[in-house]
Amino acid sequence: MLLKELKILNSELGRLALASSLSSEILDITLAFIMNTLRSFMEDHSLSSTLQLIGLIICFILVVIIIIRPAMLWIVKQTPEGRPVKDSYICSVILLILLAGAFTHWIGEFPILGPFILGFAVPDGPPLGSALADKLDSFVSGLFIPLFMTLISLRVNLQAINLSNPYAISIVVLIIVVFLAKVVACIIPACICRVPFKDALALGLIMSSKGIVQMSFYSFFRDDQAFNEETFALLVTSTAVASVVLPLLVKQLYDPSQKYAGYQKRSIMHSKQGGEIRIVMCIHRPDNILAFLNLIDISCPTRESPMMVYALHLIELHSRALPLFISHENHQNPEESPYCGDVVYAFGHHERRHKGSICALAFTAISPRKLMHEDICTLALNKTASLTVIPFHRKWAVDGTVESEDFELRSVNCKILDMTPCSVGILVDRGRHQGGLSGSDDREALFYAKRMAKSRTSGIGLSMVNFKPMVCEASDEGKKRDSEVLNEFTNVGGGEMVYVEEVVKDGAETELIVGEMVGEFDLIIVGRHWGVEFPQTLGLKGWSELPEMGVIGDILSSSDLKGRASVLVVQQQKTTA
Repeated sequence: MLLKELKILNSELGRLALASSLSSEILDITLAFIMNTLRSFMEDHSLSSTLQLIGLIICFILVVIIIIRPAMLWIVKQTPEGRPVKDSYICSVILLILLAGAFTHWIGEFPILGPFILGFAVPDGPPLGSALADKLDSFVSGLFIPLFMTLISLRVNLQAINLSNPYAISIVVLIIVVFLAKVVACIIPACICRVPFKDALALGLIMSSKGIVQMSFYSFFRDDQAFNEETFALLVTSTAVASVVLPLLVKQLYDPSQKYAGYQKRSIMHSKQGGEIRIVMCIHRPDNILAFLNLIDISCPTRESPMMVYALHLIELHSRALPLFISHENHQNPEESPYCGDVVYAFGHHERRHKGSICALAFTAISPRKLMHEDICTLALNKTASLTVIPFHRKWAVDGTVESEDFELRSVNCKILDMTPCSVGILVDRGRHQGGLSGSDDREALFYAKRMAKSRTSGIGLSMVNFKPMVCEASDEGKKRDSEVLNEFTNVGGGEMVYVEEVVKDGAETELIVGEMVGEFDLIIVGRHWGVEFPQTLGLKGWSELPEMGVIGDILSSSDLKGRASVLVVQQQKTTA
């Protein structure tokens, strides 16, 4: 698929192209059925045969609606939650697909028509849809499609093409005219809807590209003698050329990351002091929910300084060709949200407990793992969030050891750090959620900690540890900005606040002190500061295993470090001049 190849499957343009192409495919197959029926009538001049053909198709559709669809739903109900579908059910569905193709071919229609209609009866997502996709994907993508394309190529006779022949020239002209007509037909409505011209042109090129369905039509028409060898060769050759050229053109025209450029300042530091703060929280696993709810609690939202939380539940795309982005506005009925009932219930309940100080909205994004960052960044952009919080890729067991590592999640986190239009926090959850806090001298982390310190009744003990070099090498401007932020922090007041200065000569001393602090606190907030050398961290960068965590965050999230303190690594929004 072109969109998957270009990695824009769940971008705004990708979603628009997918929805448009689905409608286009339905229309194409419907028109192909009508044309084939009319052609049969013109050849046989038998109205009864034509009506019989239409009647068989209508009966097949009714069987799918009345019998097969309820049977599919019954299979889903018979499968316990979290358990795989029985192989006998999977084999039965695959057999039905093959029989559907054989049936439509037997009655004289396209073999693809039967499986296409049957596909609408299969419930999407787990357990049945995902199981079918897992079983068939390697078979179809790895064997049948390459084999089919190879057979198509073997049937192409390039020697049959004679460009000096007026008929061949007319076919070439017709292919070009049809291609340009498709592009223009996509550009005009897109421009009317105020889509930028480059994006509209990219959409037109995507919609004009041809794939396996069109190649199957060519093959069917060739078998049916509707095309001669020359026409078939020209159509297949034009499709092959387009499949090489169009991806290059679309890649030059459309870059989804451009819209995330930080021309506006969206960070906690630059948000309105004492006003609402908007946070996107990304949930990959059920255990992320409790960690985020505790982070909300220690952030001390109040009616005067409320918190707007956008909880985004991320589900890996398996059986759907079309990514989904669902908004769950009704917290009262979590059972109506099959994709993230737990998320809707948990955040809705938390909102009701803290009425007036917290407002929570839940969303579900179903997309491929490699493209999940698009959904996260788009939500943060559209909701003008100041902070996006994402879970760390390691999961800790109860005894403090690493239970599992999700390297695909780590890749997603790295992309978010590079692209997100606001500040980012990576939450390392070790399961301990009480009151203490320690922060570094990073300004964004300090401003988030400052919110926690403002509440006098929260019972949160807040400590700020400032690592200072023996010889200060910072610029005057940097020292001035750091001093202003530190003064604001120390002037917040409150008996539960502690300010500590540690003078260190290099990274080794910093690492030693940080290691000793881990057992004293429940949550440690640090700035990422990757790519910037400080005397306090000298020599640590070369030993870092996780660049996305920064040098201090890497130490605190190490599996070798003994301690139960959770960590929030903060990166301030990257702004564009």
